[in-house]
Amino acid sequence: MSRLARTAGLTDIQREILATVRDFVDKEILPVATELEHRDEYPTRIVEGLKDLGLFGLMIPEEYGGLGESLLTYALCVEEIARGWMSVSGIVNTHFIVAYMLKQHGTQEQKDAFLPKMAAGEVRGAFSMSEPGLGSDVSAITSKGVRDGDGFVLDGQKMWLTNGGTSTLVAVLCRTDEGHPEGTPPHRSMSTFLVEKEPGFGEVRPGLTIPGKIDKMGYKGVDTTELIMDGLRIPANRVLGGTTGRGFYQMMDGVEVGRVNVAARGCGVAQRAFELGVAYAQQRHTFGRPIAQHQAIQFKLAEMATKVEAAHAMMVNAARKKDSGERNDLEAGMAKYLASEYCKEVVEDAFRIHGGYGFSKEYEIERLYREAPMLLIGEGTAEIQKMIIGRRLLEEYRAQS
Repeated sequence: MSRLARTAGLTDIQREILATVRDFVDKEILPVATELEHRDEYPTRIVEGLKDLGLFGLMIPEEYGGLGESLLTYALCVEEIARGWMSVSGIVNTHFIVAYMLKQHGTQEQKDAFLPKMAAGEVRGAFSMSEPGLGSDVSAITSKGVRDGDGFVLDGQKMWLTNGGTSTLVAVLCRTDEGHPEGTPPHRSMSTFLVEKEPGFGEVRPGLTIPGKIDKMGYKGVDTTELIMDGLRIPANRVLGGTTGRGFYQMMDGVEVGRVNVAARGCGVAQRAFELGVAYAQQRHTFGRPIAQHQAIQFKLAEMATKVEAAHAMMVNAARKKDSGERNDLEAGMAKYLASEYCKEVVEDAFRIHGGYGFSKEYEIERLYREAPMLLIGEGTAEIQKMIIGRRLLEEYRAQS
């Protein structure tokens, strides 16, 4: 365990879980991550290893076959996994968000149907809000679910679906206007549909097409896709919670914990960048001594380590706030914003320490340099986080008239 980013007050079970995950990362992920990433290859063996460790059921209650652990435990595991390869943490994250939404908002029948299989990794989750022309304006979605007899027909195009090909259960947000008078606010006329499908690409069930993988700058290995619904029929018992009009709140609850996850990813990538930077600085010599002995490099290392420590502390605080049952959108937004920005800066400083070698694909920092930018936009851009933070601060510090 490194000196940085330690977490006080963990139980023996939490420490044991984290030690197991760190050992798995060091032995099974780090040695192969860069090679797999350059080939944009799905990490099948790594995912099977995570299933064997029980990580797909980490936060699923024990009654459904999971480990029943806290958001903090999950976030710390994500931090460790992202330290090895950020794409692997993405494979776990979307699954976790769908399982969390089912646990919090699903009907008993939905929980019984999906959570045991999700805990075992047999059913793999993904969730879908964004659309090609949408960006962060979730309230402007155009995908529709229209009542048709004893079910719904879904039409529309979704974008940026992580695990779109490998997943077998997708939580899809659509507009449903049934029972809502004209003029109802957009966020009150949305529903989340639980869409079961076969893994793969093309038409994966009648009315549902996953066209193929989107070619990305980084965040490779994990499949990011579109999702096209054209007359997709869904039974009424696959509306999350059994009632229409609650989809926006359900998704935002999932995204709130997802933002803690993204903060944890930023912490993990930043930790790895610091490890690479501080190691290289002691190996590389200029002017007759290691560059780590030059004050300019020591200043960089000091700034990098401070950012790693600060981001970790904010991430842990946001997770603990959610675990306590309190509202944590302010803390989650702050943690996601700070951790992603600091991650980018720490990775760039490590890149600079490597000099010309940082530009070479032989060195791991090149991969991190392409991965870090995704965190600036995933689960809401930095600008969206600042809007959330600002609004919440004005609620908390409302001026007295």
